[in-house]
Amino acid sequence: MTKISDCPLCRHTSDDVLWQNNQLRVISVTDADYPGLTRVIWNDHVKEMTDLSPKQRTDLMTAVWQVERAQRCHLKPDKINLAQFGNMTPHLHWHVIARWQADSRFPEAIWAPAPARTPEQIAAWQKQSALLTRQVAAYHDALITTLAA
Repeated sequence: MTKISDCPLCRHTSDDVLWQNNQLRVISVTDADYPGLTRVIWNDHVKEMTDLSPKQRTDLMTAVWQVERAQRCHLKPDKINLAQFGNMTPHLHWHVIARWQADSRFPEAIWAPAPARTPEQIAAWQKQSALLTRQVAAYHDALITTLAA
């Protein structure tokens, strides 16, 4: 397996790993603004989807779709964002991001500046986010079961 010493995705710890096999791993990303944020990371240091074989691409995307399905089922978001950039970290990985109309940056990307919100909107999102955060453990359990099947 190819590893690059200065790549943060090659130097991972097992603390955040929900599930893994010899090809990829699924990790939980703790982000108070985005409950359930999950990454699917190819284990080998590969930069582009087309560097993978067709079977490997299918395996990777199947995991991404399983994460999306589990988020939709357990967290009930208004939208799922799938993002695969690699501009900052050129190691193949997908962000699976549950989004809600009340979240701090909706409808913008999570990396965009937050649009103006009223105090009432901020308070409503804080309340909803707290409820969602309590549901993340059940989402993780269901996701692990699905990925292990």
